[in-house]
Amino acid sequence: MNSAEEQRIDIEKVLPAARAALEELVRIPSVSAVPTAALATAAELTAALFRDAGMPEVEIIDNGAHPAVLARYPAPPGRPTVLLYAHHDVQPAGPPQTWTSPPFEPVERGGRLYGRGTSDDKAAVAAHLAAVLAHGGRPPCGVTVLVEGEEEIGSPALSTLLDRYRDRLAADVIVIADSENLVSGTPAFTTSLRGSTACVVELRTLAAGVHSGGFGGAAPDALTALCRLLATLHDEHGDVAVAGLTSGAEPAYDYPSTRFRADAGVLDGVELHGTGSVAARVWTKPAVSVLAIDAPPLATASNTLHAAARAKVGLRIAPGDDAPRAANALAEHLRTHAPFGARVSVTVNEVAQPYQVDTTARWFAAAARAYRTAYGRDVVHIGSGGSIPFVAAFAETFPTATILITSAGADNLSRAHGPDESVPLTEFARACHAEALLLGELG
Repeated sequence: MNSAEEQRIDIEKVLPAARAALEELVRIPSVSAVPTAALATAAELTAALFRDAGMPEVEIIDNGAHPAVLARYPAPPGRPTVLLYAHHDVQPAGPPQTWTSPPFEPVERGGRLYGRGTSDDKAAVAAHLAAVLAHGGRPPCGVTVLVEGEEEIGSPALSTLLDRYRDRLAADVIVIADSENLVSGTPAFTTSLRGSTACVVELRTLAAGVHSGGFGGAAPDALTALCRLLATLHDEHGDVAVAGLTSGAEPAYDYPSTRFRADAGVLDGVELHGTGSVAARVWTKPAVSVLAIDAPPLATASNTLHAAARAKVGLRIAPGDDAPRAANALAEHLRTHAPFGARVSVTVNEVAQPYQVDTTARWFAAAARAYRTAYGRDVVHIGSGGSIPFVAAFAETFPTATILITSAGADNLSRAHGPDESVPLTEFARACHAEALLLGELG
């Protein structure tokens, strides 16, 4: 980007409109897990925002699922096109008493804007809007904006949408602003994502529940057997003990254990799981978690040996591994490690592939320049222990596109999906500036 182009971008002029848009979006309880009219309202507002920003083509896509918004500014001759992705749906707020302020009423405290969706992912909608506004609604490259409404339930219709609208969504660069910066003030590109799978394992040991006094000591109860089976998922160091799983490369960026403990809220005196660097443990190695157990609550428990017990087990799959193969390895481990000859059934519920970003792709360096200018610091490459399943779908549909997984202001304190979700306003402003500069770089 030349100095004239950089000087032409005055992000401060458009930030008030971007923040107002963010606050207006946060007020809409667009929870995709419990579909209501709010999802249509969020889509309508998003469409109106980009229409008012000057985008010549704006459409709300039904697609037989939650409404999505597709806005386009066709590329000038010889210029590339960037696809800016975000989602307008959010997670449920949970118990209102766990929030310091109402979840769907944006409130600023200490330089952060609080409310459900402030960081995940309505800040991205507002940042994309700011980037378009910063160029007066006429960016120097092609811009396509896709804001879907079902990311928080796994984007079940996204592959269909990508196939149906392939020609209109085709892009040279795809910006997925649905990640976070590990440290405020330092721009991060997420270059690896773990995949995921989950299964339900059920153990049966008895024909029916029996008296723990009359039969305990010889008759195996299913709940105890289930606990022993789940304990085999890790070795004595806390590393995953499922045979056949692989690990990715050691991350170049460090995640200090003291910062990780603070970010995760690990209690004093409690040791971390596993061995190796913290960054590897949470970004490039597999992780197994027991997500739920069906068991009688204490209030209604009786002195009974249980005939059957169930648990949901989640597996995060390392970059470079294959999700279906890893899911089979987990299921095989559970089937073959049950104690006392218990009868085991395993049902795999979901599978999402891991993903590794190609950092040598054509436009990657240009993006790094834009973010370095906006933040005043070099971009760092981090991993994500979480999964964004649709990234692989984008990569498969548009194999030549440069994929950037960025933050729209979210940081390690944003508490996405939790109470008191927030976005630091300084980081949000930098993200808006970075995207505007990226459009200039591409132009």
